Amino acid sequence: MSTYAALLAELDGALTTGGSIRHTTILQKLATLFELGADNYSDDQIAVFDDVFVRLVSHIETSARATLSERLAPILRAPPALSRVLASDDDIDVAEPVLRLGARLGGATLAEVARTKSQAHLLAISLRDYLDRSVTDVLIDRGDREVLLSTARNPGAQFSDFGFSTIIARAKGDDELAACIGARKELPRRHLLKLLAQASDTARRNLERDDEVASGAVKAAVAEATTSIQAMTNRAARTYDAAEARVDAMQAAGELDEAAIATFAKAHQAEEATVAIARLCNMPLEAIETAMAGDRPETILILGKAAGLTWATVKSVLALRRNGQGVSPQTLESCLGTYSRMKPATARQVLDFQRKRGLQQPHIV
Repeated sequence: MSTYAALLAELDGALTTGGSIRHTTILQKLATLFELGADNYSDDQIAVFDDVFVRLVSHIETSARATLSERLAPILRAPPALSRVLASDDDIDVAEPVLRLGARLGGATLAEVARTKSQAHLLAISLRDYLDRSVTDVLIDRGDREVLLSTARNPGAQFSDFGFSTIIARAKGDDELAACIGARKELPRRHLLKLLAQASDTARRNLERDDEVASGAVKAAVAEATTSIQAMTNRAARTYDAAEARVDAMQAAGELDEAAIATFAKAHQAEEATVAIARLCNMPLEAIETAMAGDRPETILILGKAAGLTWATVKSVLALRRNGQGVSPQTLESCLGTYSRMKPATARQVLDFQRKRGLQQPHIV
């Protein structure tokens, strides 16, 4: 490190009396010295380089900082403090190489830059080989359309539940973004349904056409999304506030049981029956609405068996489905056989699994 010692002495003098040209010259020499030995330096030696770089970088012009960023960004063992300084630079020419390639930047630094810097900074971050969920969350929350598209297309981006919910909400009316989100293989089914429910007909057709590997799953999701749309339409036409208040009061008084559901069903009080089933089964109201509007009665059978309802009550609930259309006699007979064979423990396990997965509509497999 004798060469470094000489540079350090030169640096001390330059910071006191030298101008920007001398600072830049020293910086170039120091960067070359680091590049040549980066793979062999110990952590302590890198820490010394780091300290000197940080001391020097505030005394050099933007173009010199940008050059330094380009030289050090690809180096796996680049000085960590310097990497953070360069990544946080307001000038994107300085920050971009490190934000895109810098291996020394942790999720906390990237998230902070994403929260406070320009859209160009966010775009650079979105191009990294790996993005953890905390970083992706910020990109999706703050990013403009270009950032959202870049993040959605990045196979190394990890998405949280919040991230998927947010980007799907922002994809409304944007077929290109919807296609990028739908192409992600790890997209949970419940989020795929939300995406399809709000997507245009063109976007849905594109997803079915482009998804060669899981086209069957996507087609099934498209069909289920149609049911979800119907359920949302039904809810828009109904007012659940009064029903929820009534059912919640009954539950608080210990009066919410099978008899209450049977009474609601026989009186054709669909809103109260829907809320009551949701409360007894500890399921989201939206999930029960979807089941009541759907084509498949199996979901109601699972809910009824898990709640310990008799077949007579379940039959009354089935009659409320699809705006009072209920089920055909043939289907009803088949449902009776299925319900008789179904074990309460199995039904409860299905619901527990759906709660953990966050899915909105359970099915018998």
